[in-house]
This record gives sequence, C-alpha cells and structure tokens, in this order.
Amino acid sequence: MIHTVKAGETLSSISEDYRTPLQTIIQANPQIINPDIIHVSQQIVIPGFPPIEDIPYSIVVNLSERTLTLLVNGLIQKVYPVGVGRVLHETPTGNFIIINKAPNPGGPYGTMWMSLSKKHYGIHGTNEPSSIGQYVSRGCIRMHNYDVEELASIIPIGTPVLIRS
Repeated sequence: MIHTVKAGETLSSISEDYRTPLQTIIQANPQIINPDIIHVSQQIVIPGFPPIEDIPYSIVVNLSERTLTLLVNGLIQKVYPVGVGRVLHETPTGNFIIINKAPNPGGPYGTMWMSLSKKHYGIHGTNEPSSIGQYVSRGCIRMHNYDVEELASIIPIGTPVLIRS
C-alpha cells in the first residue's frame, strides 16, 4: 500500500496511524535516508497491506448526510445510516483504509470495531442505536450492530475509506 504524505505528518505519526512499526516502514522505503525529513506528497510504502487497486470495494462516508456507502468496482452496493462526530469532536475527513477488525470490542463500540488508518478513529457498532443518524460520537463512525457486522463480513483489510463533509 502506498501512503501519500499530508501536511503535518511525520514518519512517526504515519507509523502510529497504520499501527506499523517505524523501523518496518523505514526498511520498506530505502529512499528515506533521514526519517526526520519527509515532505508533503511524498509516496511512502506501508508494508503489510494490499495495493488499493487490488480491492474491488470502497467506502464513502458523507458526514452531512450521515451515510456510509459501500461501492463495488465503483458501483453503489448499499447505503447505511451512520452516526458521526459531534461539535469539538468532528469526524476527520480524507482518505483512509481499514487496517484491522475486532469483533466484540466491548463498551460503547457495539459488536464490531474496524480501525481506520488514523489513530483513535474507526467504524464501529453501538450500544446506543438511537444515536444513528445523529452528530454524537467523539469522531468515530457509528453503525447499527447488524449493519457493521454485515459490512465487516464483506470488506477486506485495506479497503479504502473516503470521508467527506
């Protein structure tokens, strides 16, 4: 998988976002001579994830409509209602991937957690189904438990996620 460096990112923050050891990223990128110097739009290999172009699935989260759309080869497969971040805890916008899945994470995360390649953020179920369709989370994307379980059973690790306003 190739990551394009964004403003404000460091190699350490990229390592944390993908939950990939810094040394592993450095070894996969021999062109990086000094890990303290990377630049915006630089392409960095993140080992352990499939190339995005090999995955037929993609997800688009529309924050203003509070929907998550699953696409297969660019065609809409299904649209799900979601809850998203509230004021002062907005859901981050941008391009991410699903980096892991954890069934039954406990607490308020419902029956499934799928981490995004942005530390502390994910798509998950909820123990408060009335929050779906609302601006209520601390930045994560909440789904009905049956919806997030269905989604997790379909998409592979590495699925691209576009979150837009």
